[in-house]
Amino acid sequence: MLAGEVLRVYGYDVISASRPSEALARAAAHPGTIHLVLTDVVMPEQGGPALAEDLCRARPDLRVLFMSGYAPDSRFRHGVAEGMPFLQKPFSPEDRARAVRSALDGPLPHPPDRRPEHVEPRGV
Repeated sequence: MLAGEVLRVYGYDVISASRPSEALARAAAHPGTIHLVLTDVVMPEQGGPALAEDLCRARPDLRVLFMSGYAPDSRFRHGVAEGMPFLQKPFSPEDRARAVRSALDGPLPHPPDRRPEHVEPRGV
């Protein structure tokens, strides 16, 4: 909840959740656009990569920013795809705000489960 309060100070609208199942329910109930999910990599109930995958299935334009206090290279062992935005703990409120802004402004990443499929052109 503190993360949400900090981001609100920076002008962001935030939907906070204390666990993955709550995040999925709140996202499903939210009628508007959700631009970004900020999630820890390792959580009880469901890991951040699995949560992001579930959320992105319903919202393909959703951006994801992962964070973790584990060693930076361990993120790959926990399912975070190469090139995905990542914030290493500990970080300051300013670091979090900069990482969120960067994730929102950067190109939409395509982890393995969201890569565009190659489609052959069809004749008309």
